[in-house]
Amino acid sequence: MTTLAWTDKLVLNQPTLDTTHEEFVSLLNSFGAALDAGIDALQAYHALLAHTEAHFAMEEDWMARCGFEPQNCHSSQHAMVLNVMREALRYATQLNDREPLNILRTELAGWFPQHAEMMDAALVFTMEQRGFDPVTGKCREPVAETDGHDCGSGSCATS
Repeated sequence: MTTLAWTDKLVLNQPTLDTTHEEFVSLLNSFGAALDAGIDALQAYHALLAHTEAHFAMEEDWMARCGFEPQNCHSSQHAMVLNVMREALRYATQLNDREPLNILRTELAGWFPQHAEMMDAALVFTMEQRGFDPVTGKCREPVAETDGHDCGSGSCATS
């Protein structure tokens, strides 16, 4: 059984991010397949966690270069997800409780499409608007120090 299907809805037309997202989905599915097979899924989980850490660090770097405020809801979601993933790993390794891994599989499969379609799509839009090239790390338009509230979500209120 596939945990999360890769669909055109997840494509953001930003090649580096689309590749990274496709890898995330593949690793989530490998982790899910290990759980379904009843084998030790920790190796697959470690791969998923390492990828997710690098994936989010890449996006965080892009946000910083594009002028997102350091404390924004996109970054907050990343931090929350990584905290939960690390806590599930702690339960699995230190307490020998694998149930959080099963729960997390379902939660990540539900969370990721919404995050990609809203938060990551807003990041890609900002990158396009500012002429950011992820390969060079340069913006066509310089980012002002006080660029306002630009967190990647229309649901945040400006302070």
